[in-house]
Amino acid sequence: MIEARDLTKRYGDRTAVDHLTFTVHPGRVTGFLGPNGAGKSTTMRLVLGLDTLTSGTVTVTGRPYAELPAPLRTVGSLLDAKGVHGGRTAHHHLAGLAASNNLPRRRVAEVLDLTGLSDVAGQRVKGFSLGMAQRLGIAAALLGDPEVLLLDEPVNGLDTEGIRWIRTLLKSLAAQGRTVFLSSHLMSEMELTADHLVVIGRGRLLADTTVRDFIETNSRAHTLVRSPEPEKLRDLLQAKGATVRLEARGGWRVDGLDAATIGDLARDHGIALHELTSIHSSLEEVYTALSQDSAEYRTRQEAAR
Repeated sequence: MIEARDLTKRYGDRTAVDHLTFTVHPGRVTGFLGPNGAGKSTTMRLVLGLDTLTSGTVTVTGRPYAELPAPLRTVGSLLDAKGVHGGRTAHHHLAGLAASNNLPRRRVAEVLDLTGLSDVAGQRVKGFSLGMAQRLGIAAALLGDPEVLLLDEPVNGLDTEGIRWIRTLLKSLAAQGRTVFLSSHLMSEMELTADHLVVIGRGRLLADTTVRDFIETNSRAHTLVRSPEPEKLRDLLQAKGATVRLEARGGWRVDGLDAATIGDLARDHGIALHELTSIHSSLEEVYTALSQDSAEYRTRQEAAR
């Protein structure tokens, strides 16, 4: 379990984390969301004792990280996949970590196999792609068989197979009763992986809830409708006050009229419908709308939306 209470970090006049309170529970995958500059990486560094708190407390399994008797056996972390000496091989990197933390040497082979790196264990890390470096970082995080995992953007650089692999891995670790805390900007993947969300903006807590409740509470339902007479249908719906725009998958996305009303209108005007589906917003749409005012860096076009 990770517990943050009134967590605050200031750099001079800038407040990176502002009285942040949340708990990451075992047995589920908790996603950590926030726009660039929101304070996610700073928060993770505070959990790991890499930055000094301005005020507040943060503990892992009931203790500050610095007081853990065997840190790698308690917490596995990945903050920077490229933070490895390029001249070392993957095997030597992990073997050094195991030896310095009094971990059994067999764990090196086990995590290399688990992360799909056994065949490249003898290669120097400087020749690794970003995806391979991510797998090595995850192997290092798993080396101590920890009860808590803290991963910052772990899917960066992974291909489709790699993303599916890490999704399955994280879910299985959570199912074993471990605490899994990860950040990502890939909302579609977070929607498939996470059970719970902690969302921050400008260092402050915006939401601490399940993925389902986050979407249902903050989303607006809309209707997807397809017709062989799309322009006629669009004009009819707009005349009734609906907002109609082209859906990326084809057809019209309609806001302002529910599916029953649209169906009745189409019937009354002799317009055939090939699809009429009520759809809730995706995690990406809900998150973008909620965090828009908290984004530190936005283009003029984004700010005008």
